Amino acid sequence: MRAAPLTPGPGGAVVLVAHGSRDPRAAASTRALVRAVRTAVPDLAVRESYLDHTSPAPDVVLGELEADGHPVAFLVPLLLTAAYHGRVDVPAAVAQARSAGLRMPVRVTRVLGPEPGPTDGPPVGPSGGAPVGPVDAPPVGPVPGSPARVAGQSTGCDPVHGALLAGLRRRLTESAPDGFDGVVLAAAGTRDAAARLTVERAAAVLGASLGVPCVAAYASAASPTADVAVEGLRAAGARRVAAAAYFLAPGRLYDVAAAAARDAGAVAVAAPLGDAPELVELILSRVGSVIG
Repeated sequence: MRAAPLTPGPGGAVVLVAHGSRDPRAAASTRALVRAVRTAVPDLAVRESYLDHTSPAPDVVLGELEADGHPVAFLVPLLLTAAYHGRVDVPAAVAQARSAGLRMPVRVTRVLGPEPGPTDGPPVGPSGGAPVGPVDAPPVGPVPGSPARVAGQSTGCDPVHGALLAGLRRRLTESAPDGFDGVVLAAAGTRDAAARLTVERAAAVLGASLGVPCVAAYASAASPTADVAVEGLRAAGARRVAAAAYFLAPGRLYDVAAAAARDAGAVAVAAPLGDAPELVELILSRVGSVIG
């Protein structure tokens, strides 16, 4: 049984900060995740907020929580890469709240995905590259019916990132019950090379845990696109390629990646993580990491 994650003491509140989208499905998914976190910890105050396109903004929510008497807020960026939104927009939202008079302590957690580290090296994948370094996170476990997992694989991730990878595996196997022999990890995309490296390393570990080749692909700002990645795996001999979704919620970029993968012959495309229990576990672990 997993150890219970640390959660805020009496009066503490959690603010989930999503990117925001014009697509109403994205906000609906975030609200479902908020409900799932509340269900996991019924006495915990949990609020949603958005950096763009959707209301309320983080500074507004923080002000409301202070007015309601909460002594501290824990802000969790609902982001899978530590790119511009995590490095710039989230701190700017807290600064905006401070400029509006906020005095309540705010503790900002890391993003949900892994952050680039000083020991990160070239990713391992079907295209080759240098081997990864010493193990710094426990490998994720095998899925039922899959080949034995590859031990000793480093992700450049912190230990709780295993929950995220477990959620990706479950969503993928749900989408492709007849199996697959190649996987594309489809992500939104970023121009930040260090952030892309964390996606590529996640793809390497996801593939290792499944016992199949796995390639990262992007819906924008980077290559390869999902169709190119599917075609590459098929050219290398894969007969049944499935696409895993490195997305928290549906939206335009998820639709772009999913359509590209299907058009190239993917047998299945997984749903975004949404309100997956593994994501709830990861959020609570992130909060627990900044308590104290």
